[in-house]
Amino acid sequence: MNLIVAADKNWAIGKGGDLVYSIPEDMKYFRRMTQGKTVVMGRKTLESFPGGKPLPKRVNVVLSSNRDYAPEGTVSVHDYAELFAEVAKYPEDDVMLIGGGRLYTDLAKYCRRAYITLIDAETEGVDTFIPNFDNLDGWRLEDVSEPLETGGYTVRFAAYLNENPEVYGK
Repeated sequence: MNLIVAADKNWAIGKGGDLVYSIPEDMKYFRRMTQGKTVVMGRKTLESFPGGKPLPKRVNVVLSSNRDYAPEGTVSVHDYAELFAEVAKYPEDDVMLIGGGRLYTDLAKYCRRAYITLIDAETEGVDTFIPNFDNLDGWRLEDVSEPLETGGYTVRFAAYLNENPEVYGK
């Protein structure tokens, strides 16, 4: 499994249940990196999408502790054991964790790569963060793009490698 996210200088990703930043080039990058793959998310992430609908042209795996929660067009799982059993059905590189904050924090250790759009900005009042991948044990910056000016922000597309990801269920 890999993860993909956009974060600012403080590793902030969300505010009030929404993304902090909506940057066109980042959205294109996200679409390119996830289309045709399996995306893993929490219930709140799914519900933040337009109409609360799953992403097209992807297998949408949604984690919710509510066993009655099974939105149309998704594969619903209800705990990490079910999640790990489900994602084991797909090639590791074709599974992308897409949020939210708690899942990034809990599941980063199982990911091989983290594709992070680094946004050169800071926003007040944010409430959702991811770990600082520059300081996470076992993670190293593998590749980073040249800075790109887009949507009023300077961004870089970074790929981090987890040199020793944990194995699901161990």
